Amino acid sequence: MIEPKLEVPAELRDLAEKTIDQAEQAFGLFFDAAGKSMTAVPGTEISRQALSFTEQNMRAAFEHARKLVHATDLQQAMQIQSEFLRSQFTNAGEHMRQITGSVMSATKDATKGKF
Repeated sequence: MIEPKLEVPAELRDLAEKTIDQAEQAFGLFFDAAGKSMTAVPGTEISRQALSFTEQNMRAAFEHARKLVHATDLQQAMQIQSEFLRSQFTNAGEHMRQITGSVMSATKDATKGKF
């Protein structure tokens, strides 16, 4: 069976791509400001790590959106979605392992010599 093509006008694809670019720029400014504000606060390594993971996830989401804008049929769009979800689940597991390791290390450091 032949998948029907996604009939999306080029102007609409261009508009969607520009909107994605603008949203990504806005998030970039947010992450820059958040990162700068954290440098003034001592002991925020786990927060910095969480912010970094969030920034990575947002970049992946913007890249995913760009790929979807250029999908030419439903099968390609579903493949792009499937790959994105698979990579996000993998990344989420890795992020959780890293955060858990950081929390365990911080807890160990904080309780050192108290017992």
